[in-house]
Formats: sequence, structure tokens, C-alpha cells
Amino acid sequence: MKKAFITGPTGQDGSYLCDLLIEKGYEVHGLIRQTTQFTPDRWGYLKNAMQKGLVVHHGDLQDASLMRTLIEDIMPDEVYNLGAQSHVGQSFDQPINTVGATALGPLNLLEAIRRSCPTAKFYQASSSEMFGKVQETPQKETTPFYPRSPYGCAKAFGHHITQNYREAYGLYACSGILFNHESERRGENFVTRKITRAAARIKLGLQKELVLGNTDARRDWGYAPDYVDAMWLMMQQSEPRDFVIGTGIRHSVQDFLEAAFNYVGLDPNDFVKRDPKFMRPAEVDTLQADSTQARIMLNWQPKVSFDGLVRRMVDHDIVLAIKEKID
Repeated sequence: MKKAFITGPTGQDGSYLCDLLIEKGYEVHGLIRQTTQFTPDRWGYLKNAMQKGLVVHHGDLQDASLMRTLIEDIMPDEVYNLGAQSHVGQSFDQPINTVGATALGPLNLLEAIRRSCPTAKFYQASSSEMFGKVQETPQKETTPFYPRSPYGCAKAFGHHITQNYREAYGLYACSGILFNHESERRGENFVTRKITRAAARIKLGLQKELVLGNTDARRDWGYAPDYVDAMWLMMQQSEPRDFVIGTGIRHSVQDFLEAAFNYVGLDPNDFVKRDPKFMRPAEVDTLQADSTQARIMLNWQPKVSFDGLVRRMVDHDIVLAIKEKID
């Protein structure tokens, strides 16, 4: 039985990865911060994973000594670093906390692996936000980084330190440069989930309006479980390599907004307002993936379309809104 260690198992990607690895017969260990705040949904996903065998450890990625102890005790075959302060907007308000968890976390894990379990494979959750002010479109593995947020800067460090440990110490260390991916498990502080929750609640008379910032930004959106499949595939290769993962298709926030509201028979113009306070100090205007390498070498491709993604999220939030109305 293979053993996997996942940081961030309560997040969107972490919860899907737990499900995937448990289904594949892994012994799965997860790192959770003591300060993690659980919504009913997140607690439900975690409780379900624990019932299926997830072993929970409490701690902080910034604690280098603890990371080494955990790696020594678990001796994992695969380590997936998904733990981070992952909200781009919040990174401007919490830059130190963001850099601490998002940049130092992978370094602490890599050093622990190097010293205590050098045969373990390491996956770093890199981000399309590293491309920031894009230097070419679409973006591929060789596109230069130009991050535009503390989050993007921290992710760039994590990406480069992963490459460094791979080249300096011969570790199996790889990064997935994942473009935007959403699901029913996306946190409600992210714009996509904010939109689908609002569409459902407005439809059922539980909310009157939705306030957003920039709706012109264009992103390459996919479905999170598809991207988690790609993570696992990266770790099954004979040699470590970094991969860009995305659909190759751009949509604006406005497109997402219209798709969600139109799906429930509403015109977003009747309910949506813009407020400059939701604008970021430095915006990333457009991101679009070139995943040719992943499609060829991993035989990976996204299964859920943009419209399918939006509808899955809205359907889920309609159910939540119905429960809310009944209660």
C-alpha cells in the first residue's frame, strides 16, 4: 500500500485528492492547521474522508521541525503540497501570512524530504497567477513569470525552490502550474462561488443583489477534479517534470456571471452592482493555458466544459439555498 501525505486536505483540491487517493488504495495522511475554520460542507468532506481512512495530523507548514518529524514518522511515497493562503485578493491584505505559508511551506517540506525520506515524490501546487502580467498568450511551461500579487510572488518562490531541489539533490520534485479550476467545493470567498451562491439565493428570494469588482478579467476555467487527476498523473511518471494544466479557453468574469444567472432564468444586469473596493491594487487581465505537454506526455485532458462547470456549481448552490429557505 502506497502512503501519501497531503497538506491542505480541507481545501477544494485537497478534499478531491483525498477522495482520489483513498479510492486508489493509498494510506492517506493529511496536515490541518489548528486554526482551520470549518464550514458545514468542509467539515462534511473531511469527516467522510476520515471515515474512509484519512489520518489527520495537526500543525503548520511554517514549522520546519514538525514537517521533518512528520515526514520521518510517515515515510510517505508521495507528498502533495496544496496547503497555502490561496486567495489572491486576501494576499494583498495579508502579505506576510501569505508568503509564510505559501513560500516557506514547500521549502520546509522539501528540506524534510531531502533529509529524512529522499525517495518520496513531491508535488508542488504552482499557479497561473505566477504569469501575472503575461509575457505571451497562451502561457506554457517556458513562459516567463511576472506575478502581480503577494500570492503570485510566493507561488513563484515555491515553484523555483521545487526546481532547485530537483536539480541540486536529485529529488523527484515536480510542479503543476494549474490555471483557475472551480467546483462545488470552492470556498465562498472566491468570485466564482460568490456568483453561483448569489444566483441561487436571488432565485429563491434569499438575496437581493450581488456586488462585484472587476468583471472584465479573463481566465481559463476548468473543473477541479479533472485537475486533481493531473496532479496524480504527474507523480506517476518515470522522471519529474513541471506541467501547465488548463483548458486553453478563456472566459471573462462577466461570462461566468451571465452563464450562472441565465441558467436560473435571471438577467444579471437586474441584480449585480460594481464596487471599486473589490478591485485589486494590481490586476491580472488575462490568463490562458497551453497544456500541450500535459496532453501529450500525461494523456490528460479536461472532461467538464465551462458551461458544465457553471451548472454543476449552480445546481449545488440551489440545493443549499432550498435548505436555507426551509430552515
